Amino acid sequence: MSHAAPPPGRLYCVPTPIAEGRLLADDLGPTALEAIARVDYVVAEHPKTARAFLKRLPLARALQEIEVAVLDEHTRDEAIAPLLAPVLAGRDAALVSEAGCPGVADPGARLVLAAHGAGIEVVPFVGPSALLLALMASGLNGQQFGFVGYVPASPAERISRLRDLEQRSRRNGETILMIETPYRNQALLDALLATLSPQTLLCVAAGLTGASQQIRTEPVADWRRSVANQSPLAKLPTVFLLLAR
Repeated sequence: MSHAAPPPGRLYCVPTPIAEGRLLADDLGPTALEAIARVDYVVAEHPKTARAFLKRLPLARALQEIEVAVLDEHTRDEAIAPLLAPVLAGRDAALVSEAGCPGVADPGARLVLAAHGAGIEVVPFVGPSALLLALMASGLNGQQFGFVGYVPASPAERISRLRDLEQRSRRNGETILMIETPYRNQALLDALLATLSPQTLLCVAAGLTGASQQIRTEPVADWRRSVANQSPLAKLPTVFLLLAR
């Protein structure tokens, strides 16, 4: 007598803290914490940081019993489906990012899309997103906005890209969000101040939710007058936002 296959498990999209020293309860609700504590299969960019995150949870099993699979920017397309095999076999899975929300500026979006295609229920949990927190605190247009990721590191290409983005913002009334590797934050800020029009609004949101949090929105002209007095950004994850006027 054949047995019916078990129904597929769920794919939980689990945000992780974006600043050090935060209690998990400050960033995730009890429903999310309970669900994550029960899973025995996790998909993450880096197993080491994923296990450090899991270690902080009241797990239902030993940490060594939790399988951690890798999904990063180098994962080939043909490797995505096998990552969902345990979920199709009935196991719930947690997709976690290095920081913030999985699938947002994060390679996990590929797994989520494949889960939809396979008929797997996707369950997102509320948690910290540096992009949304920055937009909320910026005072810029939250009705129309776009995240463009990283801008080029080459000075000439960067200037060209920033000019294009400012024109797009002015044309559409759109807030533009971008990020940079922390050690290049100051170089990006310098380029923004050198390139943008004086009346364009610029927000710098650094170290969000952490003890060193800095959020400031002013016209570029005002930034230029006081930039020498700003705290260093070199070690802080930062979101840059502009709105041309």
